[in-house]
Amino acid sequence: MRTKALVNLHGVLHHQNTLYEVTAPTALYVCAILPDPRTTRTVEKARWDFPGNMRAELLAWIASVANEATDAADATSRRYGFPLDDYPPAVAIQRIRPLLFSASFTCADDDDRHVREAAIAACIPLLDDPLLLHRRATLAPLVRQVLGTMPSTSWGEDSSGIEGQRNAFLFCDTDMSPDSSQWHASPSEGFNEEPPL
Repeated sequence: MRTKALVNLHGVLHHQNTLYEVTAPTALYVCAILPDPRTTRTVEKARWDFPGNMRAELLAWIASVANEATDAADATSRRYGFPLDDYPPAVAIQRIRPLLFSASFTCADDDDRHVREAAIAACIPLLDDPLLLHRRATLAPLVRQVLGTMPSTSWGEDSSGIEGQRNAFLFCDTDMSPDSSQWHASPSEGFNEEPPL
């Protein structure tokens, strides 16, 4: 049931990164349930999914929604003649960015590494909100520590000397067994060769 709910979040309420009228109210609901202990339960994963429990998945969804209402998304939309100001679902997301940030930032010190990473990733696109600009200085050290990279030098933070994670594939490979690589899948799935590396 949890997995089906996540599929609906991504596939119905935010299909192909589209914001709908119901996306903002759903985002508020997602924020409200983040602290619930049941969100620490696992969900079914396909081998191409990122690792993490339900809470990490919910935070990743918030990040995806927030990315569609950033200054960069608005600039791109304006180039094509569709400013976000003229799109009520995007305006609704922009209005609740401080609430989304507050709920996401609360998870930034979660015991689960995947949740911490997802929380920081969710906070980053929300910081375009004028009410949250002052939080960039607070978030920058967490970005360095948790994600190992800066999202943008436009934050006014010194990004020199930042090193990435020691193992760049640690996040991607955490829940994969040696035999679960797509390159060793059955011939019927089309991946029976070693990767061309």
